[in-house]
Amino acid sequence: MLAVASLVLLVLGTASPASAHAALRATDPEDGTILQRAPRTLTLTYTESVGLLTDSFRVYDPQNHRLRTGRADHAPGRADTVRVPLPARMAKGTYVVAWRVVSADSHPVSGALTFSVGERTVTAATAPGQKENRTTTSLYNIARYLAYLAVTVLLGAAAFLAYCRPPLRAPLRPLVLAGGATLLGSTLALLLLRGPYEEGTAPALGSLGRTLTTRPGELLLARMALLLVAVVCAVGLRRWRAAVPRPAALTVGAILAVALTLTWSAAEHASAGIQVPLAIASTTLHLLATAAWLGGLAALLLTLRATPALAPQVVTRFSRLALASVTVLVVTGVYQSWRGLGTWQALTGTTYGRVLLAKLALVAVLLAVAVWSRRWTARLAVPAARVLQPAGAPALPDPAPAAPSLPHHRLRRSVLAEAAVGAMVLVLTTLLTSTLPGRSAEEAATAETGIPAASVTTVPFAVGEGGQGKVQITFDPGRVGPNSVQAVVYGANGALAAVPELRITMTLPAQRLGPLDTGLTDRGGYWAANSFDLPIPGAWTMKVTVRVSDLDQVSVSRTVRVAR
Repeated sequence: MLAVASLVLLVLGTASPASAHAALRATDPEDGTILQRAPRTLTLTYTESVGLLTDSFRVYDPQNHRLRTGRADHAPGRADTVRVPLPARMAKGTYVVAWRVVSADSHPVSGALTFSVGERTVTAATAPGQKENRTTTSLYNIARYLAYLAVTVLLGAAAFLAYCRPPLRAPLRPLVLAGGATLLGSTLALLLLRGPYEEGTAPALGSLGRTLTTRPGELLLARMALLLVAVVCAVGLRRWRAAVPRPAALTVGAILAVALTLTWSAAEHASAGIQVPLAIASTTLHLLATAAWLGGLAALLLTLRATPALAPQVVTRFSRLALASVTVLVVTGVYQSWRGLGTWQALTGTTYGRVLLAKLALVAVLLAVAVWSRRWTARLAVPAARVLQPAGAPALPDPAPAAPSLPHHRLRRSVLAEAAVGAMVLVLTTLLTSTLPGRSAEEAATAETGIPAASVTTVPFAVGEGGQGKVQITFDPGRVGPNSVQAVVYGANGALAAVPELRITMTLPAQRLGPLDTGLTDRGGYWAANSFDLPIPGAWTMKVTVRVSDLDQVSVSRTVRVAR
């Protein structure tokens, strides 16, 4: 388990910045547009409601000077739309807008766009603020996983003690204490890192005051308060156990468990999108069932190690608890998958869908190991505690503790395997909560093109030593027949770049057609062709050749699907 946990922390600590869950739906002015007159207001509309930071929007002029803008605020009655007042006087040229907001499910999202006044120019603006601070992001991801792991262990051990009633409670005390301490420490770390994580800055305490006034900050505070209440209740129950009825203790424990899991479900995917109340209820049940199964596995493993001849009733009770948990996980998991994906295509066509497939594969392995464990549970036998004596004979002393039987030993090994796979399932669960849902990804893709039928392709290319630029290519309408072609080149710093030559050819290998030259010409800041004919539908190979200097050029190919 230590090796598994180390691998988990390594994966999360070196993971790329998390994809956020709000996407930019539309802008006014539109990205890349050329205006005859300077706009008075910049309007951005997202796929869900967003929160604003102290420095959410930065506008840079063609000379890379930051403009003084008015205070950004939501449009009246529209939590998904933000307006930014612009200066009354703006020079001709291309402007860069860098933005960063917080989506409704508490994850930050950032991006950039350009618009031009009068004419498009090559701007030196680098759109700062778009990169994440890797140290902050890594620490935050690690703290999030530790919180998931800790609450799973804590609630699972509590459920195991309450329902399975093992003969010895002492072996589970370190597990409960470790789970509670880790949960408290990781929650405190999340609270301190929340502000820098949202703003994409280095770890610091300067934004703690603002964090405490936000919904994620309030939920983290509520989590810490619930943990303190749980500690007080546990101490009181241990001191006055005889005076507290068992039903009352179980009721209080269940209320605390539900309230604790709500601090996750009210801050993650379930808090935004469609059917929010039902989604929050489903996510809460999903997390409780996960804790009962995987956290209960950890408790069962420690109990098997501490008790050489464990009563089969304990293992049988846990088997029933695990079966009920799996049933809840299946029902809630199907609903959450439908809600997150939206379409079957998103299952393989989006990052969220592919991570979900990987999680389902691990869950299938976990279920197979669980079935194997149930086989050894059925064979588990407790060695006889005494040898029958003739009537009237003096009683013999208690025999030494029995060595673990073969079923007992095999059960321990299978439970250990379940716990290891379960830890990896928690990794993918944590990654899922940090990945743009498939439904939102498809909405974002439609929003980025402006016209759903248009084809927009971004092709990266190498620049200098370790640098990377990109070419954004638009075929409109992106179907068979005449198309207008526009291409914008961005340098390694994210700004518009001027290149001596840009050539794009199209080839259809299946029909041995091409290469067909699009005939791009330099329009002063961007390249375009008014009309280029795509005669046949299919998977075309688009070859992009960028001459970055008089001596150097780069060629990159991409597959583009053309519909009728």
